[in-house]
Amino acid sequence: MLSIIIPCLNEADGIERTLRALEPVRRRGAEVIVVDGASDDGTAERAAPLADAVIGAPRGRAPQMNAGAGRARGEILLFLHADTLLPDAADGLIIDGLKRARRGWGRFDVRIDGRHPLLRAVERLMSARSRLTGIATGDQAIFVTRTLFTAAGGFPDIPLMEDIELSKRLKRFSPPLCLNHCIVTSGRRWERRGVLRTVLLMWRLRLEYWLGADPRRLAMRYGGR
Repeated sequence: MLSIIIPCLNEADGIERTLRALEPVRRRGAEVIVVDGASDDGTAERAAPLADAVIGAPRGRAPQMNAGAGRARGEILLFLHADTLLPDAADGLIIDGLKRARRGWGRFDVRIDGRHPLLRAVERLMSARSRLTGIATGDQAIFVTRTLFTAAGGFPDIPLMEDIELSKRLKRFSPPLCLNHCIVTSGRRWERRGVLRTVLLMWRLRLEYWLGADPRRLAMRYGGR
């Protein structure tokens, strides 16, 4: 079974769209678990009719995703952002891809939903960087077998870069399976802050993280996530 884990915080405006898009995958046997970090906009109530489980967890993507993994019944875990849509037949792509490649984890390429022309360059750079480095980000919908996720220790309890750190741990076991099928993620983060400004900020934060900066300090600069 594939378990899809969606951490969310105040996503009432878009969570129903994301969950309705997952209905075909659920009909084929996948389970969907929404992990709410104490939203105050009715996110959990809107998600409940469209998910197999809605649970609460301490606020923060890492603890929320770890809580979802603990609740999940599937052998393959897929971590999906609340504003991201999977490609058609994503379950088959993941299951067959991991089996063929004999790997335990991977991610998708990305298409960003937005009109700014620079977003097309951002998409290509994200996928190329991931193939080159073997590092996946949460925007790319990381999937991993339960056995490997447990062996890697799950997501580290840090407020930012938890996806980067998990990728580093998983790389010790195998390179990622890089699926060239695209997920579609919201461009709101880039468009709200400015595309170029956001890209430069993320590059700088990742560089500082690689150089040993405290993730808590980086999270405050990113926006207090």
